[in-house]
Amino acid sequence: MKEKDLVITPAKIRFAAMDLLTGREFSRSELAKKLDKRFDKDSAIKGVLDQLQEEGLQCDQRFAEAFVRSRLYRGHGMARIRMDIRQKGIGDDLFESAIEKAGINWFELARDVAQRKFGGRAAADQKEKAKRMRFLQYRGFNFDQIKYALQEKDFDEYTD
Repeated sequence: MKEKDLVITPAKIRFAAMDLLTGREFSRSELAKKLDKRFDKDSAIKGVLDQLQEEGLQCDQRFAEAFVRSRLYRGHGMARIRMDIRQKGIGDDLFESAIEKAGINWFELARDVAQRKFGGRAAADQKEKAKRMRFLQYRGFNFDQIKYALQEKDFDEYTD
């Protein structure tokens, strides 16, 4: 018998939500989408989500902070993190709060990412420098951060 054939109750929705939340944090929007898909947009989903928030089991602020930390660990810049977190249904106010709480130096993060990716050698030519700039831009760093990260004085003067 398929789950769609069974009677959908708030308890079943809550159980499914709790099952998802045991693996990692989810934004309310993300959790709602998963539950809507699983329970065919049942009207009880909103109430279950409200209850989970009231009990502190689902929190968008906590999700935003965890999401930002994970993206910083991956070496993503602010623009990329902002774009990704918006897709998860998190507004700019929660995003800004999470970024502020992280207390990150974007220039140093961009430099660290460049060092890890390209090692300690300077770009051989303009084509290589443009490639590096595109990589850092894709990661979400702005022009000033990229310029800082790719300053020639940070790289050894030799080429391979």
